[in-house]
Amino acid sequence: MNRLLLSLTIVLIGITGTKAQESFYDIKVNTLEGEAYTLSELKGKKIMVVNTASKCKYTKQYEMLELLYKKYEQQGFIVLAFPSESFGDTEFEDDEEIRTFCTKHYDITFPIFEKVEISKSEMHPIYQWLTQKSKNGKQDSKVKWNFQKYLIDENGQLVDVLSPGKKPYNKDVIEWIES
Repeated sequence: MNRLLLSLTIVLIGITGTKAQESFYDIKVNTLEGEAYTLSELKGKKIMVVNTASKCKYTKQYEMLELLYKKYEQQGFIVLAFPSESFGDTEFEDDEEIRTFCTKHYDITFPIFEKVEISKSEMHPIYQWLTQKSKNGKQDSKVKWNFQKYLIDENGQLVDVLSPGKKPYNKDVIEWIES
């Protein structure tokens, strides 16, 4: 059976020139509290994935992310936050500190996941998928800084990448959510 799968993979690579695209929904993630979270439960939703940091010049974007989430949650939109220290000392060490900060200062209700690596060889699988065309089927990208945003459509397809400085609550994002 394994030889058959290997042969089929080789044939597919030969036909397309690349490995078949991986599914966003198959990626394994854990919440900030360490509980497994199944991305496949998000099928049919529009998703904004954001690498966050509590001690960054863009941290105030949490407020806009929460407003966007609360306004459009009932229309099938969700924000997924992935804290990271990939850009220096911009995030708390302790997960409980992250949760306390986000709750106390921004009353965050969208899912926050455990800290991930996004810029080194230990890159978390969700960021491998987001940044590699061979996995997402759309484009290669590099995470430039904290609060870079990735838009995923209802079918789990990468739609767009927004720079860290682009505010999450903007005309283009709202038009995409409402379309």
